[in-house]
Amino acid sequence: MRKPFNMELLLTGVLKGANATRERHIRQAKAIQTAISKRWGRDNPWEWQQKHLIWFLSHCLEARSHSTRYYYLLTIRLIGQRTSRSWCLRCYSKT
Repeated sequence: MRKPFNMELLLTGVLKGANATRERHIRQAKAIQTAISKRWGRDNPWEWQQKHLIWFLSHCLEARSHSTRYYYLLTIRLIGQRTSRSWCLRCYSKT
């Protein structure tokens, strides 16, 4: 059995700010990882594609407030910054 990817270790290099903010980003990154892993079987952020993240933002967060979706988008940007990936999620805006 394979060991799950450690999102906390991945984000340690890019997380700044208050402890509560860091914990929120880690918690949200783990939620993103869990959802994508259940749906597509990809738990490693280097395997994620733009469609996986758009799916997460549109389906898993559809009942959430605009501010919650914004905070998840910030977490996705941190993951992209850490993995040197640039997902075009600017086009995603759900009002």
